[in-house]
Amino acid sequence: MPKDIHGVAIVTKMNSKEAQETAQVIVKILSSRNISSYTILPLTVERSIPVSYSDLEKTNIDIAIAIGGDGTTLRACRGMPPNTSILPMNIGGNRGILSEIGADMIEKSIHDLLNGDFLLERRLRIFANANGKQTFPALNEILCTRSSVMRTPYFSISTLDNEINQRMDGVAVSTPTGSTGHCYSFGGPLLQGNLESLVIVPVGSINRMPSIVVPVENIVIKSNYETNLIIDGQEIYTISSHQNILISRYPIDVTFVRFKNRGLKQLAKLGF
Repeated sequence: MPKDIHGVAIVTKMNSKEAQETAQVIVKILSSRNISSYTILPLTVERSIPVSYSDLEKTNIDIAIAIGGDGTTLRACRGMPPNTSILPMNIGGNRGILSEIGADMIEKSIHDLLNGDFLLERRLRIFANANGKQTFPALNEILCTRSSVMRTPYFSISTLDNEINQRMDGVAVSTPTGSTGHCYSFGGPLLQGNLESLVIVPVGSINRMPSIVVPVENIVIKSNYETNLIIDGQEIYTISSHQNILISRYPIDVTFVRFKNRGLKQLAKLGF
């Protein structure tokens, strides 16, 4: 991480007036410090440079700011150049479990950021290979689910020299970050966000297969029927029957900007 910040990319929640107004405040602060702002289209803000995600590789970006909810943060994680640290803000979103700050801390947090008064937290990601194609990296989870509502398929799960065969609606492989997402809804455990582990969560298992926490190892999933492969709830791939789906750790982690060390802050975001 450079000592000085020269360029900041800003992405906002779509069609959110509150997020756009927040971006204007941030651009004004950055401009007063002679720091370049790059706003991701369709967002345009006076005194900033509007760019697409594909343009960012040509810019001098040190930090990205995601203004919105968790969906906005996930988009930023996929679109930013490798090793770009991201500050997530919960503005106009819902719970904002990934977010570091809310609307009441904007100006102070930006000044702290520019003064170097922050921490960096790494979060692992995973991705899948199937039928010669590689998916986008997932910060939360990769969900393998049946594509037909008329059949309940068998899923084979292979990892750590073991194979499990179960009849169920699907199976999710989650990072610790994603343990508060779909996998939490499916009854999976809550994991501390920067653990080096994965959790395998069955979906609608006929034999009530439990969730399994495993080390970060390759996981191969296969179904006897066509499967939908859903990445972070935002990208979908269709996988043919009996096709191996290899899920592995993505080589580049995500780095979040934090202002405090709070190991189980997601509990508060979930209402506990």
